[in-house]
Amino acid sequence: MDFEFGPADDAFRRDARDWLRAHRHDPDRETRRDWERRLGRDGWIGLGWGSAGYGNRQGTLTQQVVWAEENARAGAPARVGHIGENLLAPTLIAHGTAEQKRRFLPAIARGDELWCQGYSEPNAGSDLAGVRTTAVRDGDVYRIRGQKIWTSLAQDADWCFVLARTEEGSRRHQGLSFLLTPMDQPGRIEVRPIRQMTGTSEFNEVFFDGAEARAEHVVGGEGNGWRVAMGLLEFERGVSTLVQQIGFAEELTQVVRLAVDSGALSDPALRDRLVRQWAELRTMRWNALRTLGSSVDPGAPSVAKLLWGGWHQRLGELAMAVRGASAAAGPYDWSSENPYELDALQRLFLFTRADTIYGGSDEIQRNIIAERVLGLPREPR
Repeated sequence: MDFEFGPADDAFRRDARDWLRAHRHDPDRETRRDWERRLGRDGWIGLGWGSAGYGNRQGTLTQQVVWAEENARAGAPARVGHIGENLLAPTLIAHGTAEQKRRFLPAIARGDELWCQGYSEPNAGSDLAGVRTTAVRDGDVYRIRGQKIWTSLAQDADWCFVLARTEEGSRRHQGLSFLLTPMDQPGRIEVRPIRQMTGTSEFNEVFFDGAEARAEHVVGGEGNGWRVAMGLLEFERGVSTLVQQIGFAEELTQVVRLAVDSGALSDPALRDRLVRQWAELRTMRWNALRTLGSSVDPGAPSVAKLLWGGWHQRLGELAMAVRGASAAAGPYDWSSENPYELDALQRLFLFTRADTIYGGSDEIQRNIIAERVLGLPREPR
């Protein structure tokens, strides 16, 4: 694929850069939700949705990449609306009814409604076909019962798209439905943050006890949840992969700078590992650009996940190797609620231990490549 930025893309980049400079986020005055609304007000949410008229401006594929790159380089706040914008919205455009699109897409484009993803469960993480959460039809609504886990942004979300079993006795891929569920249901939905070893709580457990989802908010029709869910996962590996890699590049720069300042760069083994990390990151970028907008084999998303998961985990390990013995220590402030505060590279190392697990474990990705691309026999069940 010949992927080049043209004059129109350069002009778009200048507009994006100027807007970001003129609208710097003030963390002391604005919440991340405020930032979403500001993006929505000026049409920066939903560049890839086309010309359907949901309040978003149109952007070509290359312009979507430009915006993602400039947004990351400007150090803009971490998005709390990306699940709605980049996962749910393309899914609704592909599989939703006209009424579902009219109801939900404008609110996402304005930054008014935030979403979370109700997929993983305690016994069905990477094996999504093992979902046990049920949804039983009761007149005009479905009543949902079950538990989801590792649910990012559930504590902030207004809505959740829930994969649930709507056919009693169904197994594996059959009998699943994709339900749009409001989160503001006290007594029926409980969100419990999961405290991680980094001290933060990005993920949550979500418990559904008779939570209601309206029948007209089933996407793709009852029983077609697996098809819709798999379509959504394809969108997860799109332009956002390039944004992620910009963050990776910034982290790698920090590690290289530390190696130079500390003298660790004089170690030929460490120097070789740093050069290898840089070369692999460049390769991942060009692979991501190659696959964007082209018809590629069904294993491409799995290949991308294997590449970046292992790369980022190795970067965390390399950061600790560059730091040496001091990596195991940190400042103590016993007057603080959290007396042992991790620095950025320590958090990087600890968080990256999960990179080869969340979003589909390495084992699952290799199975997908083996079975769907190479045509190898399926594992016995």
